[in-house]
Order: sequence, then C-alpha cells, then structure tokens
Amino acid sequence: MDILIILIKIFMMIGFLMVMGLLLTWVERKQSAVMQDRIGANRADILGMRLMGLFHPLADALKLLTKEDFVPPSGSRFIHTLAPFIAFTTALVGFAVIPFGPPIHLFHREITLQVADIHVGILFVFVAAGLSIYGVILAGWSSANRYSLLGALRGAAQTISYEVSIGLSVIGLLMVFGSLSLSEIAHAQGDLIWGFLPRWGVMVQPLGFLIFFTAAVAETKRVPFDLPEGESEIIGFFLEYSGMKFGLLWIGEFVEIVVMSGLITALFFGGWQVPFLYEHGFEFPWGTRAGLPHGLVLTLQVASFVFKVAFFCWFQMLVRWTFPRFRYDQLMRLGWKGLLPLSLLNILVTGIVILVFD
Repeated sequence: MDILIILIKIFMMIGFLMVMGLLLTWVERKQSAVMQDRIGANRADILGMRLMGLFHPLADALKLLTKEDFVPPSGSRFIHTLAPFIAFTTALVGFAVIPFGPPIHLFHREITLQVADIHVGILFVFVAAGLSIYGVILAGWSSANRYSLLGALRGAAQTISYEVSIGLSVIGLLMVFGSLSLSEIAHAQGDLIWGFLPRWGVMVQPLGFLIFFTAAVAETKRVPFDLPEGESEIIGFFLEYSGMKFGLLWIGEFVEIVVMSGLITALFFGGWQVPFLYEHGFEFPWGTRAGLPHGLVLTLQVASFVFKVAFFCWFQMLVRWTFPRFRYDQLMRLGWKGLLPLSLLNILVTGIVILVFD
C-alpha cells in the first residue's frame, strides 16, 4: 500500500510539472504577444478549433518527435545523448520535497501531500538544482562547438555565482522557523503576527525574499539572466541539439521555473496556507467564523498552492518580457557585489532581531 501511494504521488507530481511546463510554452508566446500588442500563437487547430493557440504545445511535441536526431560528427554521441536527460531529471526531482497540501488521513494512516517529506528538504532542492549544471556543461562540451562550449561555461559560472546568494538568502528564514523541512516551514506559516497578519516568510524576511527571487530567476537562466543562451549572439549550449533531445532541454527550463515558483510559494508565501482558513473553516480575527467541510477546506488549500505557483510562473514571464539582458560583467557584479553582501546583511539583522526580541 505504501509503495502504491508513493507511486500515485510521483505520477501526480510528474503530471503537474509536465502540464505546467507545456502550458508555459504557450504562456510565453501569448503573454509576450499581449505585451507587444500582437496576436501571438493561434494557427494550430483541431477540427477547426484553435482555443487561442492552446494546441501549439501539442504541435511542438509532434514536430520534435519527427525531427532528425543530429549529433555532430566530432562530438561525443553518448555524452551528447546523456546531457539532456541529466538537465531534465535534475529539474524534475527538486519538486519531490515541496508540499502542495496539508497531511490527510486516509486508509487509517496519515498521508503527506508531497512525494518525500524529509527533514532537510531545502538542502535536497539546492543539491538537485546544483546538479543541473552538469547537464548544461556536458551538453556544451559534447557538441564539439565553440559557441556551445562558451554558452555552457557562461551557464556554469552563472549558476555557481547565484547559488551562493540563493543559499544564504534562506538562512534568515531557517533562523526564524527553526527547520529545514519544507512541510514544517509551510505549516508554521499558518500562524498570525500581531493577531491579524499571516506569518508568511515574506512578512518576516522581505529582503530574503527579494534576494531569493532574483537569484532564482538567474538560476533558471531566463531573461535578463539568459547569458548561457544568448539567442541574439552565441545561441547557447543547446546549439547542436535537435529533435526530442532539444525538447528535453527546452521543457527542462520551464520545469525549473515551476519548481522555483513552488519553492518560493513554500518558503515565502505560506505554501498551501490560506489566510484565516483552518481545518474547521474560516476564522477571522474580528470573531467571525464560517464552518466548512473538511474536503472543501483541503480543496481550497491545494488550489491555493496551485494558484500561487501559477502566479509566480506568470510573474517570471512578465520579468522575462520586460527587462533587457544584462551584460556579463553586470550579471557577475550583481551576484557577487550586490546579492551576496545583502544576503550576509540579512543574516546579521535577522540574528540581532531574534536576540533582541526573543
């Protein structure tokens, strides 16, 4: 029974990430079109129905499945094939420790709504994100192309630089909540500050959130941090890829956006928490109560998590189509001379506040 439950949760996680990743390929086109006063993707249809271009992700998948799988003659065929799987898999597994709802009691047992509830969940996500750079560097090196290798080197330097800031930005949050478990942190954010403000991470660590979000966008290698791709110049580490291997690298980037959005939700925006919603229903600070069935409460909490993740996916797309790309020296200066000192300052201020106000 336990194995069956785990398999069901894994299937749900992969299904959610793949659906969100495919939808983001449509959102990126349609959102950019709306922002630039264009029509956007609207040609793919089934039986004459276009549904605002929603069939384009399906058309993309069919196109990639039928394209030639090209490997450069001087490249390494094995590494060239392995690299996309490393990049995609490491992006996928990071979501395994992110809770998308509170524990439920079913079949006379407590079932956590996350694939793996481990005590060092944050470290697991960071390790998985760190391993993704192997897919990038191997993809660039195995292609035997100078431009691909240059994009891979840019990706490695950028990832290493911003991993430092993204790791330090959550230390203040860990000092406040006293746990590395994402489920415990999400549960603790159900409390209130001063009796009326949700005790979300963004309330107790606003500077930490700004640092984390900026570094998270850099980790996903999207504009304005898309130097590893450089579409208008070197093209990037996936220059010599085609077919489904290119598709894995492409969808892997969108999955990274979903994972980072889920992590932001779990750490800074209450996870599955809804303000003033408890197991028995709504209970407001001014004394008003509204009882709700437990099934409806659970549905609202899971829907709250999905909505927050979708919002931050949309917001990252908004950033992607709003800001121009940084120069490489600007990117490195922001990481090492901007975010790193601020993250250290945030740890210092958090420690002083905890000592003074207990």
